[in-house]
Amino acid sequence: MGVPVGYYIYLPPGYYQQENKNRRYPVVYNLHGGRPGGEYKMISIHRFVDAAIRAGKIDPVIYVFPNGGPMSWYNYPAFKQGQGEDVFIKETIPHIDKQYRTIARREARGLQGYSQGGRGTTRIMFKYPELFGSVAPGGAGFATEKRIQENDGAESDVINFGSGYNTWDLAKKYAQRKDAPPLHPLVWVGAEEENYQSNLDFMDYLKELGIPYDKLVAPGIGHHAGKIYEIRGDIILQFHNANFKRMLAP
Repeated sequence: MGVPVGYYIYLPPGYYQQENKNRRYPVVYNLHGGRPGGEYKMISIHRFVDAAIRAGKIDPVIYVFPNGGPMSWYNYPAFKQGQGEDVFIKETIPHIDKQYRTIARREARGLQGYSQGGRGTTRIMFKYPELFGSVAPGGAGFATEKRIQENDGAESDVINFGSGYNTWDLAKKYAQRKDAPPLHPLVWVGAEEENYQSNLDFMDYLKELGIPYDKLVAPGIGHHAGKIYEIRGDIILQFHNANFKRMLAP
């Protein structure tokens, strides 16, 4: 788009040590919430990643916190520089793979996000399953996505994504693909947040479509990714870690 787009990156302990100069690492992309959002949102979870690595709970991994643009992870040409999805898929991921020692394969690439980032994660993982082997949408507003589906792409009187560009239709389209790489998302949500019921409804929908998933509910927590990480973060981290180990083992 001709403008600089920022990101934060967490590199694991030992990344710059001489003995690891040829070592490559899995990478997880964390999509922020908010609209417009910013790459600084949710970077605080890096401390949970770092603590888990240092405690030996997960293997060393890179985490990237990119910027989703004015519509946060969606392509929306009506907005100036509103190609958040394309920038992420076509520019950010190739840039990270070029600049850092990632394992540049689906089997070592994860995707997660919370709130608006959870919606973005869900849309993107079903559109580009060839890119991500481990996926974990959190706290997503699936009720809003349902409204978009039922109103031919309209989220509001002023925002219209067009027909089919929502989590519900994209999940169905993915399920109908004969050649689609398998996805087994971890859907995580706080039990006290307003998106709780719509997350349960979406999980029921995944079951109807024959898409396997794992469910993670944080009791007593509202709409707050950091607080969920405080009591359930290790489960999310170990989910990605287990997927990477399983898929990279052969």
